[in-house]
Amino acid sequence: MFFRPLKTLPTLFLALTTSLFLAACSRGADDRQDVSPAVVIEHGVLRVPEKSPLRTRLKVQPVVLRDLAHPLVSPAMIEADPAYTVNILSPLTGRVVALKAGLGDRVARGQVLAVIASGDYAQATSDKQKAGDVLALARKTMERAEGVKEAGGAAQKDLEAARSAYVQAQAEYNRSEVRLASLGDIGAGKDGARRMTIVSPTDGSITSLSTAVGAFANDPNAVLMTVTNLRHVWVTANVAENEATQIAPEQQADVTLPAWPGRDFHGTVQSVSAVLDADTRRIKARIAVPNDDDALKPNMFATATFRVPQAKSLLVPQSALLMNNESVSVFVEVSPWAFVRRSVELGRDEGDEARVVAGLKPGDRIVVAGGVLIND
Repeated sequence: MFFRPLKTLPTLFLALTTSLFLAACSRGADDRQDVSPAVVIEHGVLRVPEKSPLRTRLKVQPVVLRDLAHPLVSPAMIEADPAYTVNILSPLTGRVVALKAGLGDRVARGQVLAVIASGDYAQATSDKQKAGDVLALARKTMERAEGVKEAGGAAQKDLEAARSAYVQAQAEYNRSEVRLASLGDIGAGKDGARRMTIVSPTDGSITSLSTAVGAFANDPNAVLMTVTNLRHVWVTANVAENEATQIAPEQQADVTLPAWPGRDFHGTVQSVSAVLDADTRRIKARIAVPNDDDALKPNMFATATFRVPQAKSLLVPQSALLMNNESVSVFVEVSPWAFVRRSVELGRDEGDEARVVAGLKPGDRIVVAGGVLIND
């Protein structure tokens, strides 16, 4: 008795291979039966089954009506507030003999800025001295006339003439005194009769200087220097012509500057120009911004963002919008995990959100994240 292995082995190998193949097919069929579809479409309604992987990736939220202000952005520049800017002029002609403050220096109200030697000032001092002497003489004359009148030795007209001379002398003295005080009769020193001091009328900084020691101040209309209080500045925004009607006084505005990245400044619109610039076709809107730390310097570039009030409207996240050629749509939830596509009409973009003017109503629940997965 003997075996024939050459004929039996192929038969066994074929049987084993067939069994393995049938088992694999059986497992594949079972696996396919366990996998749920991501989306089921029934009469235009897209349903997400309970075991669909999309349930963990979709985010649904209701649409709400809000009164979000619209941001309007315009280029701007820092300017000194004219109400806190004073041009210093010499009230009389003369020669500058000392400068007590330089360009960029901080000065206080009443601080001496310059000393000017002036013949006109000497004349004003002399006029006051003369008026004082005349007033003293007129007073004595009037007192003497009153005494003589009481003794019966003078006519009434002499007393009246003495009183008139006293009144005129008093008026002339007052005039000369006010005149000299207006010229800065402060701390003139031993030779004060020939020196005039120029003092600062306000706190601030010297932002311009147009004279030097030894220079002559011959023009009373020429500016010697400018004192500016930089704690009060304007952010002057150049608003486009087609946006000018949206800006009005008392509106809030935010200001950013390249010089201060990451820092925001806040202010209020003080005035809006009534005239457009002929070259730029823009209007100037001036925003008052506090500058307690002197961070804002005149002529710095800035960007102003105005908060333009808007009527209440529906706002939806940009992530909820599905673009299809010229149309825009969203997925609206009609029942739990069932959605329909609905076309919407958009208004103005508001950054990460968009205004919807038609197609939705308050309370509608829409897909705000993952909608593109349903769309695919």
